[in-house]
Amino acid sequence: MGEESESTNLVKNLLKVVQELGEIEIDNVTLDVEQLELIIQPIVSSIMSGARPLPQLQAQSSKQAQIQQLLEAKYATPLEQYPGRVVEVQLGATRSEGGSRGSIVKIGGARTMPFYSFEAENPNRPAFAMDIFDMPLSLAKMVKMHYEDVMTDPAAWAKRCVEFGADIVSLNLISTDPLLNDTSPQTAAKTVEQVLQAVDVPIIIGGSGNKQKDPIVLEAAAAAAAGERILLNSANTDNDHKRIVEAANKYGHSVVAFTPMDVNNAKKLNKTLLSEGLPKDHIVIDPTTAALGYGIDYTISIMERIKLAGLLGDEDLQMPVLAPASNAWGAREAWMKNEDIGPRELRGPLWETITLLTAMLAGGDLFMISHPATTRVAKGLVQDLLGNSAKGGVVEDWVTALG
Repeated sequence: MGEESESTNLVKNLLKVVQELGEIEIDNVTLDVEQLELIIQPIVSSIMSGARPLPQLQAQSSKQAQIQQLLEAKYATPLEQYPGRVVEVQLGATRSEGGSRGSIVKIGGARTMPFYSFEAENPNRPAFAMDIFDMPLSLAKMVKMHYEDVMTDPAAWAKRCVEFGADIVSLNLISTDPLLNDTSPQTAAKTVEQVLQAVDVPIIIGGSGNKQKDPIVLEAAAAAAAGERILLNSANTDNDHKRIVEAANKYGHSVVAFTPMDVNNAKKLNKTLLSEGLPKDHIVIDPTTAALGYGIDYTISIMERIKLAGLLGDEDLQMPVLAPASNAWGAREAWMKNEDIGPRELRGPLWETITLLTAMLAGGDLFMISHPATTRVAKGLVQDLLGNSAKGGVVEDWVTALG
């Protein structure tokens, strides 16, 4: 009886050890056949009756189950549904709307980030404006060669840009700068009238950058283009933005809100313009566009943050974004003569195109361009990225599409 009790206790202890550790190893033990049978039989019976499997077997079984789950799982694209929406801004007005434009351009209205058509359909494509000036100036040779014969005539220059495919003409009244020709606001207004008569696309009117004179010049330009829904470029914290807002409201125009690469300052300026009575759908944000190789990473960050903030519901940042890609010509690599880095006839337009493309993918809606090749390529890229190219189908491989 004593032997049987000891054997029973031994079996129990062995079962406990096996269940906890999965295996045991016994040294220097002698067992006769009867004792071995007495030990093994309860262990086998316990395992067969549903005792816990060995840890190694458990792990293996669990892995197999996980693999099977992965094989059977279906991939679902993670889709973002944003609570906010970027407002739509209309540039240009047709005759029925009180203007004289043959076409209008709408920007903004985004429900998701650019080209995320798998999440939502953004109603408006990026728009492309080409720069002209009211006086001849020093331009990169690769740009100047396309306009040299019309640089003394802004109206003819505007027509040339429309021939190159511009959706909008961006007229810069730089001659009004007191350090240049100091042209009067009245003379500048006549130039605006001439350009409006020469082309029937929407126009953007910019000053010279002189903070004292620009508000006066833009006020005169606004009056000359009454009812045409032009875009006044720009209101900023350094000039009399209230005067620009009053002119825009009086004559039915929109305003560019310019700030130098700071989301908080952009938000603050927008709030100021709204408080001064400018409607939300008459504001376009210019957060500054740095050229490729000259801080474009900051441009990406600022534009993405503005666009995402607007989509997430920040009402002070729910406006379309302007990106002057023509700033790329400020980079010396775009225009300097150096055959070691490639012919500048190709390098320059490429520099501007990559600057534009980067800003477009980061959230830009409206772009200013200098070189006609940039306009042509940019329009083709938009066609491809939206899947409406002559090739047909939706483009899923962006690298191939951009190559």
